[in-house]
Amino acid sequence: MSVRTVICGAGISGLALAHRLAALGGEVVVVERAPGPRPQGYMIDFFGPGLEAAEAMGLLPALERAAYHYDEGQLVDRDGRRRATLRTKSFSRGPLLSLLRPDLEAVLADALPASVDLRYGTALTGVANRPGGVTVTLADGGALDADLLVGADGIHSTVRRLAFGPEDRYLRYLGLHTAAFVFDAPDVHAAVRHAFCLTDSADRQMGFYALRDGRVAAFTVHRSADPATQDDPRAAVQRAYAGLGWVTPRALERCPPAEEIYYDQVAQIELPEWSTGRVVLIGDAAHAVSLIAGQGASLGLAGAFLLADRLAHEPAIERATAGFERLWRPVVEDKQRNARSMARWFLPSSPADLRVRRLMLRLSRVPLVMGYVSSILAGKDTRLADLAGPRHHPC
Repeated sequence: MSVRTVICGAGISGLALAHRLAALGGEVVVVERAPGPRPQGYMIDFFGPGLEAAEAMGLLPALERAAYHYDEGQLVDRDGRRRATLRTKSFSRGPLLSLLRPDLEAVLADALPASVDLRYGTALTGVANRPGGVTVTLADGGALDADLLVGADGIHSTVRRLAFGPEDRYLRYLGLHTAAFVFDAPDVHAAVRHAFCLTDSADRQMGFYALRDGRVAAFTVHRSADPATQDDPRAAVQRAYAGLGWVTPRALERCPPAEEIYYDQVAQIELPEWSTGRVVLIGDAAHAVSLIAGQGASLGLAGAFLLADRLAHEPAIERATAGFERLWRPVVEDKQRNARSMARWFLPSSPADLRVRRLMLRLSRVPLVMGYVSSILAGKDTRLADLAGPRHHPC
């Protein structure tokens, strides 16, 4: 079934869906309120069904060229001593690529078919379901008529707010704030060039990745009872992570201006339904699993692939969106439950929890234990090939 689709959001889910729908012969417009590709974002451990979808879309060689290869992670105390080691294979049961989020989005954007109409600097202000279609109103006063509107605009989705209601109905705050930024400090780069490094600290944690251009990518996470984010992300980061020791003072000193920092709450999105009429949500807009789950990018790309597959094989759009949700919801809900259960391990809240995490990581070198750790971190194994393709379900 070929449809005219408007996609709101030029992130991972939106670009992947645009790529797949255009490849299948659909007419696609992508609107993105940002003036261009977003430079902010953290390092992603990309594996599972998203990697399977990327391979099916012919994107794997480009992703491998963009990827970084870290064989292990190190937990480092305030004096620079290694306290424990994390094997990257613990994150998944199969291949894994480490990618900066902007690099992953760049691969998707560069691979878009020429037929895709990608419009940056275009905000969506209104959504109107109508018989047989949907009308989208834009901030410049223009309007687009389509067969389907897809909200792929992230955890703070405008499409979700307009079509499903206020965000606070669906957002589950997990008690954490997170930030990511890139900075230039040769001394820090030299200290972390052999592995990705995490501070071995309770209630707050900084992580560092050495990049091939000589800069360092940092990500942070800390506990906060207040879900509200800060007006000045740079000041918030410098305040929250002061006193951690090791290379963190240098990283905080070199922290870039606020507009170059990604800063947000750590949360999940839970909706009773992902579609209404001719509007459907995908990726974080529909089912954010949170930073703790570590699979948002993979699920976003794979979900986009699956939705395109359903649109290609079902005779009606409503059946396609319902079929997509029926197949994909159990997968993402498993990842959400898994993330909530491992929050204490992800960011220990006491010295006792730190000791437990170190012990768990040491035991992960034992093959039998490593399989158990992988099952905790990755959740149930999901193969996209088992979900995609012709299927017939009663309405």
